[in-house]
Amino acid sequence: MTQARKETQPVADQPTYLANFRLREAPFQPEPDARFLYLGQAHARAQAYMEAAPAAGDPFVVITGAAGTGKSLLALAMRQELGTQALVMHCAAPPASSRELLQLLLDQCGFLPFRGDREVLLDTLIDYLEEQRAAGRRALLLFDDAHAADASVLAELAKLAAAAKDGGCLLHIALIGLPLLEQRLAAPEGAEFAARLRLHVQLTTFTAEQTRAYIVHRLAIAGSHGREILEPAAFEAVHRYAGGVPRQINILCDAALRAAAQAGRDQVNADDVVAAARELQWPELPAAPTEPATDGALTAGGASAHHLAAQRGTGAAAAAVGRLRVQLAGQVVAEQDLYRGRTMIGRAADADLRIDDRTISRHHCQVICTDEHSVIQDLNSTNGVYVNERRVRRHLLDDGEVFVLGAYQVVYSNLRAAAGPGSARSAAMLESEGEATQH
Repeated sequence: MTQARKETQPVADQPTYLANFRLREAPFQPEPDARFLYLGQAHARAQAYMEAAPAAGDPFVVITGAAGTGKSLLALAMRQELGTQALVMHCAAPPASSRELLQLLLDQCGFLPFRGDREVLLDTLIDYLEEQRAAGRRALLLFDDAHAADASVLAELAKLAAAAKDGGCLLHIALIGLPLLEQRLAAPEGAEFAARLRLHVQLTTFTAEQTRAYIVHRLAIAGSHGREILEPAAFEAVHRYAGGVPRQINILCDAALRAAAQAGRDQVNADDVVAAARELQWPELPAAPTEPATDGALTAGGASAHHLAAQRGTGAAAAAVGRLRVQLAGQVVAEQDLYRGRTMIGRAADADLRIDDRTISRHHCQVICTDEHSVIQDLNSTNGVYVNERRVRRHLLDDGEVFVLGAYQVVYSNLRAAAGPGSARSAAMLESEGEATQH
């Protein structure tokens, strides 16, 4: 994503260490600044989904992540990036009611505030969005802290997305929030979203390598010009104490820069980082296991949250609930354990199960696992997902069932205790026979 750089004027609250490190501005300031956005794998996927949703006609994108993983900064960057191409609205905090939501959206569409009843507000907003759509301008709403939204507000959002007179999508909505949002969408109140939800990204914490790249990126924006301001051991220390959380990295690095400057040095060492962490009263975090390599044509085991939890043997995701065995021409070429949550399969480097083959789309499909069942969902792939020679959009997997992705056959195994065929085939709530589509 390209951004026009603005000249930065000195301000009174700039930290005193800037001259010591010959930096133009503070690299780790707490206020969100879209120029400093660093795109890790999950952030890049979230950005791609938000950019593609209006053009592809997807009504919803869900982006979840723990506090401090960069959700608000990503929303700010997308608002600035897409503002010239689409009508972009931003709800920074959930309104108290559906009526307040409509007033907020109308205000962002340029309407003077008025107090009409809900029906008048809704009709006015729909008419305006229809005019924009007819003029070729898509509308996107970035809805922050969606996990805290009232059920009536979520219901209003679902209705707005489906309000187009021709049955298309009138308002594309990015629901952004803490992981609690996933539970809400899985509950009955989120049924309208779940039925049409195809794009979902969880922002995870950075690996040690990504932590280093993130720090170097922010320093470069601030004017380091390639100078090594942190020693190699300092990067490792930052990751040990900040745990790969961007907000924590910012706080710790700012404190470490101050510590080094006070000592009269123009390079931060590991002792500076440790001293800063102790001043902040942060404990050193236990080391995470090394992530498996992802080089080669077909790799398994991405850095998604459920895989990390499983590898560390903690939390609800510690036990695998299923397994995929990938075959090509009758030969097993890879296996992938499945944990509670989502496992994305595709050709892209950020896929949990990566198949580098021309017959596989970048983000081909995902397998969604709960305590009871596993569902495969097509992500609008070119060659589709086939079960029993028919193309499916969403399918509840049986133990031992085979599905086809491009040139590959994938065998699903249910590893849950007392695995039974189809888990009583509760597919009625997830899939109807009519959902299978031929292209």
